[in-house]
Amino acid sequence: MQLEFQAISDAGPGPVWATAFQRLWPAYRRWWAREGLENRPTYLECRRALKRHMPELMPLYEELTALVGGGDSEARFLSFWQPPPYLAGCSQAIWPGPEPLLTRNYDYSPQAFDGLVLQTDWQGRKVIGTSDGMWGLVDGVNDAGLALSLTFGGRREVGVGFGVPLILRYVLQTCETTKEAEAVLARVPVHMSYNVTVIDAKRRYLTAYMSPDRGTTITHAAVATNHQERVEWSSHARLTATVERERFLLQRLTLHVEPAEKFIGAFLKPPLYSLAFGQGFGTLYTAVYKPAERLMELRWPGETWRLPLDGPVHGGRTIAYPEVA
Repeated sequence: MQLEFQAISDAGPGPVWATAFQRLWPAYRRWWAREGLENRPTYLECRRALKRHMPELMPLYEELTALVGGGDSEARFLSFWQPPPYLAGCSQAIWPGPEPLLTRNYDYSPQAFDGLVLQTDWQGRKVIGTSDGMWGLVDGVNDAGLALSLTFGGRREVGVGFGVPLILRYVLQTCETTKEAEAVLARVPVHMSYNVTVIDAKRRYLTAYMSPDRGTTITHAAVATNHQERVEWSSHARLTATVERERFLLQRLTLHVEPAEKFIGAFLKPPLYSLAFGQGFGTLYTAVYKPAERLMELRWPGETWRLPLDGPVHGGRTIAYPEVA
């Protein structure tokens, strides 16, 4: 199996982003409408939700919507209000050494992955990260040295809220410190359960256990896999080995402080690294965030792609994954 990864830079928002949207929109529209468009919120409902919970993003939302023609379906999709349910695997952890360092594996279905790194300079804020939903992010860092990533929280409940990638975008557009991110994650509603780990340039960190039905719990956990304070969806936990991965990471954090490269290297090997693509949870990439350097790296066994926030970002990578018998 091979996947194409592409990096684009957009200082507008402008035609670079709009071109990427048009390429991916047919697949996103099918996903968005799979339960029927009548079961998605109306444009007015989407707009009201954004204005209430993320007012700072409204001008950007309107610009992006206009760039893609201002259609009803596009506008509703870009709000990411009440999207269809979706699941991911993932492991993430804060290195216990002196420098701020966040490492994560993104375990997801290759058929549903954009393969897009998006560097933006929108609203006077530089951000780079792995795109989802065309302006949402599953991990990223901003020019204040704030970095974050998400994992699925391992619960079935679906409620009233935003898809979490847009919440990550909102944090990176409006926050500079972990404390500011905490306030946002505590108040913005999410439609499913997710764990969001945040670290800033001064190595202050947290993990937020977000859920649609019981609010957000802020913790000082340095590790997150695919459950929250306890396993609540046992079949999903067995499928993704969430407990085993958490124990493995906790042991690495508590026994001794190993060199950063050795810590990162553990994510590229079992039990963290997975080839279970047939089950929808293979490791598509390992992301390394160094907030003090404002640096993102994507890694695969034997390959590293450095993506500095302040440097030129373009081109791509073709990644070949081992075949599993």
